Amino acid sequence: MAGRVTWLRSISGLKVLAINVNDSVTKGKFYNPCGCQEPLIHGIKWATDVMIAGKVAAVAGCGHVGKRCAQALRGFGACIIITGIDPINAPQAAMEAYQEGNILVTTTGCTDIILGQHFEQMKDDAIVCNTGHFDVEIDVKWLDENNGLKNGLCNILLTEGQLANLGCTMGNPSFVMSTSLPNQVLAQIELWSHPDKHPVGVHFLPKKWNEAVSEAHLHKLNVKLTKLTDKQAPYRGLSRDGPFKADHYCH
Repeated sequence: MAGRVTWLRSISGLKVLAINVNDSVTKGKFYNPCGCQEPLIHGIKWATDVMIAGKVAAVAGCGHVGKRCAQALRGFGACIIITGIDPINAPQAAMEAYQEGNILVTTTGCTDIILGQHFEQMKDDAIVCNTGHFDVEIDVKWLDENNGLKNGLCNILLTEGQLANLGCTMGNPSFVMSTSLPNQVLAQIELWSHPDKHPVGVHFLPKKWNEAVSEAHLHKLNVKLTKLTDKQAPYRGLSRDGPFKADHYCH
């Protein structure tokens, strides 16, 4: 969704100030990966009661979400195929995924990842689910319009293509939500308190705000930070109180 807002701005269609919290560091590092890996496993197990060990699991996408989903499935004993990594390897991996996968998971945040022709290539009783971006990654409409596959096989689609890590479980762990939702609160406070401070466009949370959100959760993890000394801070060109990374730094 943040990408769509940025695109709208690029064509001069955005008329208001927006703050992109979706791409904030704490969401990318905590909410996206940790909010999907456990609920994905719970969702598959609760909805199907299958044994994951020994299954071939195909994961479409290898961002923060895709990598953690693959790790979680592998941790339960699945053999992993990941599609969409390399422009040369991706077509081969995709073919293997649809034809060999017992469990297929979309995590791309894009549309039209699993289409009708892919369903027709799948193994019997293949489990198909989405942990990416709402219900646009899997062509559910094709399934509705084609009641039954031509080859007579069946697929198991979780939550009608919606987010299985939410629809088949109790949702994301509360601690994970707590590491992300403060970003939205801080953004709204900034918009309300300083409506004229920023020009119309898409802005990002300052790195220091991300650090503050993360630091507020350290005590629950029994973590203590090491403070820079008065000699170390100027040597690194930093303040002892942060921010400790430049805004352009990619964690």
